[in-house]
Amino acid sequence: MSNSIRALSMDAVQKANSGHPGMPMGMADVSTILFKYFLKFNPKNPSWVNRDRFVLSAGHGSMLLYSLLYLTGYKSVQLKDIKNFRQIDSICAGHPEYVQNSGIETTTGPLGQGISNAVGFALAEEILKNKIGKDIINHKTYVIAGDGCLMEGISHEAMSLAGHLKLKNLIMLFDNNSISIDGPTSLAVSDNYKKRFESYGWDYIEINGHKEDEIFRALKKVQNAKKPTVISCKTKIGYGSPNKSGKASSHGSPLGTEEIELVRKELGWNYKPFQIPKNILGIWKEIGKKGEKIEYKWNKIYRKKKIKINKFFKNDFAKSVIKEKKIAVKNAKSLASRKSSESIIGVLVKNSNTLIGGSADLAGSNNTKTNYHKIISPRNFKGNYIHYGVREHAMCGVMNGLALHSKIIPYGGTFLIFSDYCKPSIRLAAMMKQQVIYVMTHDSIGLGEDGPTHQPIEQLSGLRSIPNLNIFRPADRLETIECWEHALKSFKTPSILSLTRQNLKPLGTKYSKSNKCSLGAYEVLRTNKKVKLTILASGSEVNLAIDTSHKLAKDKIYSKVISVPCMELFDLQSVKYKNKILNESKFKISIEAGSTDCWKKYVGDFGMTFGIDEFGKSAPYKDIYKYFGLISSKIANKVTKFIKNLK
Repeated sequence: MSNSIRALSMDAVQKANSGHPGMPMGMADVSTILFKYFLKFNPKNPSWVNRDRFVLSAGHGSMLLYSLLYLTGYKSVQLKDIKNFRQIDSICAGHPEYVQNSGIETTTGPLGQGISNAVGFALAEEILKNKIGKDIINHKTYVIAGDGCLMEGISHEAMSLAGHLKLKNLIMLFDNNSISIDGPTSLAVSDNYKKRFESYGWDYIEINGHKEDEIFRALKKVQNAKKPTVISCKTKIGYGSPNKSGKASSHGSPLGTEEIELVRKELGWNYKPFQIPKNILGIWKEIGKKGEKIEYKWNKIYRKKKIKINKFFKNDFAKSVIKEKKIAVKNAKSLASRKSSESIIGVLVKNSNTLIGGSADLAGSNNTKTNYHKIISPRNFKGNYIHYGVREHAMCGVMNGLALHSKIIPYGGTFLIFSDYCKPSIRLAAMMKQQVIYVMTHDSIGLGEDGPTHQPIEQLSGLRSIPNLNIFRPADRLETIECWEHALKSFKTPSILSLTRQNLKPLGTKYSKSNKCSLGAYEVLRTNKKVKLTILASGSEVNLAIDTSHKLAKDKIYSKVISVPCMELFDLQSVKYKNKILNESKFKISIEAGSTDCWKKYVGDFGMTFGIDEFGKSAPYKDIYKYFGLISSKIANKVTKFIKNLK
């Protein structure tokens, strides 16, 4: 059975002339024992909510996963797909790519990401088990991680959090083969893994990853674990290869046709490429069928509670949003958008079981925690708020796992500047089309005295370049509510809420059932029916744009001000609407306290961008705005001269 995994893996990599055969060949024995005796899954229903989660953090060994899915009878992966390994539109991509209802639980490849996702899966299991009942939710999460995963810093962050929370149903299978691409891991690592993992609060078990009895006993033991467990599987990379096993040469390249023939002889595998004998394939298929019976028994319990569970997962955000919008219009006052966000979060959480919040040790600054939150802790998973600690990268990876697990909607907070720590996980959330919400405050030089290390400049431009990611930068309380509303309706797109530390004056817009922020850009002011200038701005700079517009009107330069809370949504609008916003006037300017690059597509040849293309300063925020010329009088003077010169 293990050799069938090895054969499919080396054959697929050889045919593609690209890939990593060594890891699947080394971890074939461990995976076989796991699937045969312990893993709870049903190939006929890959999305069964109480299945065990199987995560391949060492995503370069993707052929291990594809082989297992094919052998156990998943419809998603057929033999033809394996033969098309690493080819366009094959589900068998170079690294696992999440496909709903396929058995591929998450997108992995950037090493260590799968570990943080697995922590999210395990945490989701504990949350739902405590809220719904352990007779409905009672599964485990297994994650295969390699030496490289454990070198990446995110592994430390995620494993530390998991140990703190005592996620006892989380099991890591560490492919301890001591080989990386450059050669032996001893070139760069001297870690005492046992001490390291025990210091996190994990149990640690060492086994020979090629001895069936040791593998079985270790997996049997962790079924009743009291804390997360690492099973260190000492394996030989490229197992079965006479000349390349235990060497870096089997890590990231095909073995070669001659070596593959030697492997077949070594393993006694007398079959053609991609050929699995019927008797072995039959045993694998029977393993897959076992899950049907397990789920059938589970369904009897589930059906009795189905109405209650469906009610639990149902979120009624619409009424909360309408109520908050009316309050925002009626009680119009200057308020930081982080405070506006806190207000709407409180109402949303009050009426939701599945909105799970958190922050990377910045709850009081991000305003992500309200009076309606209860802390999730090792002794209480019935809460709805996670203290992630100073672990931005792990927080975002864990949130991906929470979102992938079921209908949980995770949101987490940090400063916008630290989105740099979060970016790999954010990118994967966008790639996997997951509803993850990031509350990122202190979004510009407006944070003031903390200075250039904390003042985002290029971050907005960088994040806006990521496909399938909405960046919201609301200009007042009403816009903040509308941005939250759209984020909660974006089931296949993650959202970033870029929020201010400083107070923002209300734009003075009236209550409307429609969500203007969903348009991405809309008009908030015009100083005449006919305008010569269009002023585009976002967030805290919309009020600056309004002041500038009034000053220009005194010189009979009439303009309209466009609030642009979300470029990504604006770019999706009809040509007619975009022309209405952008092409009414010849002259256009943009104002945003950050990099100007992303605004140039809107202002065109007859335009100016007012922003900051250098690092900030440490000073009171109003002084910094003045230093960089982001005050209405200076902008109005420059625009007046610019327009007169263009005439």
